[in-house]
Amino acid sequence: MTKAKNYRKTLIACYLGFITQAISANFVPLLFLTFRDSYGISLEKIALIPMVFYLTQLLVDLGATKFADAIGYRTCVAASQVTSAAGLVLMAFLPELLPDPFTGILISVVLYAIGSGLIEVLVSPIVEACPFENKAGVMSLLHSFYCWGAVGVILGSTLFFGIFGTSCWKALTLLWAAVPLLNTINFITCPIERLMDDGEGMRTGQLLRLPLFWLMILLMICAGASEATMAQWASAFTESALGVSKSVGDLAGPCLFAVFMGLARVFYGKHSEKLDLAKVMLGCGVLCVACYLLASLSPLPVLGLAGCALCGLSVGIMWPGTISISAQKCPKGGTAMFAFLALAGDLGATVSPAMVGTIADAVGGSLKTGLLFAVLFPTIMVFGLVLLVKKYKKRA
Repeated sequence: MTKAKNYRKTLIACYLGFITQAISANFVPLLFLTFRDSYGISLEKIALIPMVFYLTQLLVDLGATKFADAIGYRTCVAASQVTSAAGLVLMAFLPELLPDPFTGILISVVLYAIGSGLIEVLVSPIVEACPFENKAGVMSLLHSFYCWGAVGVILGSTLFFGIFGTSCWKALTLLWAAVPLLNTINFITCPIERLMDDGEGMRTGQLLRLPLFWLMILLMICAGASEATMAQWASAFTESALGVSKSVGDLAGPCLFAVFMGLARVFYGKHSEKLDLAKVMLGCGVLCVACYLLASLSPLPVLGLAGCALCGLSVGIMWPGTISISAQKCPKGGTAMFAFLALAGDLGATVSPAMVGTIADAVGGSLKTGLLFAVLFPTIMVFGLVLLVKKYKKRA
């Protein structure tokens, strides 16, 4: 008698995959000032670290449209965990082994960014290929683990540094590296299905000629921009607006933002069968516009903080929701579609935060003005979702 496949193990591996991505994206930024003080690296150079991280992810997303199906999901997703772990381990040693510490940091960043990019491209289609009911709810719950991973990294690291001091950051880096290292075993042994058989999926050229696909790309760019802009600037915004310390700023800003984003994804994951995803996303888009306006225009710091926190609630459904709608309305899109969606999300997450910083610098360092311009992205998303609801009511 054939033993039933344990897809629950696959889901747990994917949960830990997103936690790994959260470690990659959120841990090293907590060390920026430590790098400056320990290695004498200028803040101008340190600002290149997130740019290199996201650009590497973009290149991996683009490349995955070609190699992911050819190499196979299992090999690629196991490699994502190995490269993530390797990048974190090398971060603890390479800066002091090389003549230029910054070069060692960038090599480490590129390695774990490759892992992060592969996770982003592969985990969603792996779950989509599993025979779960209520795929949209499962997808939303899956993506909530990125949020809980971010909260865990910020809280865990803050607690660790409070007890042992920032001088012990290398030990903590190795502890975080253990998560992807152990999860490699999960991905090697869990059941993984193909999203579709060879020849069934749309070719890239066919996909690129589909108007609905480009609407999904636009929504994904706006989702990535709306989420990443507030996530990356929340700490600095909270510190400047409330005049608090960095530790309090990290907890009150990005940590609170991530908690609300995770709660939104869990809520939708539990109640998705009763809700219309496109209309829920439309409501979230309107709320996101209101949150950016509240954060950027409110004269009261407490209201500005409320805008940051509630923004997490508003963007929570955007990224996984766009993936779910794309899978529903374009079921033959295959791995290439998921890779292009990840690419679009990363593009928005790269461009918008940089735009906010540039505008803030141009007007004398006012983050509120920079965030005001960022309201463009959730506004475009609202119009895109209105078009989606009106024009694409039926499944493609």
